[in-house]
Amino acid sequence: MPPLVELENVVKTYGQKEKTNAVDGVSLAVEAGEIYGIIGHSGAGKSTLVRLINGLERVTSGRVVVDGHEISSLKEREIRPLRLGIGMIFQQFNLFRSRTIAGNVAYPLRVAGWSKADRDKRVAELLDFVGLLHRAYDYPEQLSGGQKQRVGIARALATSPKLLLADESTSALDPETTQEVLRLLKKVNAELGVTIIVITHEMDVVRSIADRVAVLADGKIVEEGKVFDIFSDPQTDTAKKFISTVIRNQPATDDIQRLRSSHTGRIINVEVHESARVGEVLSHAHERYGVRFEIVYGGISAIQSKSFGSLTLELSGSDADVERLVTDLRALTTVEEVAA
Repeated sequence: MPPLVELENVVKTYGQKEKTNAVDGVSLAVEAGEIYGIIGHSGAGKSTLVRLINGLERVTSGRVVVDGHEISSLKEREIRPLRLGIGMIFQQFNLFRSRTIAGNVAYPLRVAGWSKADRDKRVAELLDFVGLLHRAYDYPEQLSGGQKQRVGIARALATSPKLLLADESTSALDPETTQEVLRLLKKVNAELGVTIIVITHEMDVVRSIADRVAVLADGKIVEEGKVFDIFSDPQTDTAKKFISTVIRNQPATDDIQRLRSSHTGRIINVEVHESARVGEVLSHAHERYGVRFEIVYGGISAIQSKSFGSLTLELSGSDADVERLVTDLRALTTVEEVAA
């Protein structure tokens, strides 16, 4: 089965005299049914990429194919009906203040020519799905930010799209509300089978929801792959910087100074993930190696239901015994010296 979304060497150039490539040779494929993350800092080209996928911008060169249709070669009047199959969720919600919650969700159905009876039925289904049926006749100003985004999601699903584009959809929300919205998006994906492309500058969003991720910098994809693989073994400085905002692999400079002043043993940083079997080695550290250890920094979290993180350990014992333990750990995972 071909990908639901495919970009082939896409370039988008702005400017006449001084030309700038907002998107520069991007190729990617999003499979039907997955959640795909696109992450980048401001100015990386994320929003331009979204507008190319839904046909609001035209490529300078390359191809954009959505659900078998080459968007990049169609006229506006030909693209318009195809957009019914692409839902959009926005950072600032973009709700009509003068319409009720039900009226906001019904709006795309009205534009699409649905009868009132069919609109009312669909709106009730969607508001029930996002947990806001009891607020159907309230107005946006009466809702919290998280509730407004739930309305935005319901509206984006109104015409039963195959593809949902979430453009910085949690950036205006607090951390707790962000997780609620992300859980709803996962529900949309799992229960309705909708493919989701999440555009964000927050690596924690990618970690929480995405199956695969593309890291964007200066209009180019600098790294792409499964989320766990990118987290566990980032290949570029850009990816490493994003990951460091979620998982700190090593203590910061101030922490290193503190560790050096308060600990006398050998201090190492150990990457931990499910396949490394680090816990098995450490649980027998004293019995097998004559070495005692203390966790002095770090932590473990979950990525795609897999454990991942790092631990900074102080190892106490003879130099030879400690070296034997470190050698065996290095055979399983990444080990870096933090302080002597």
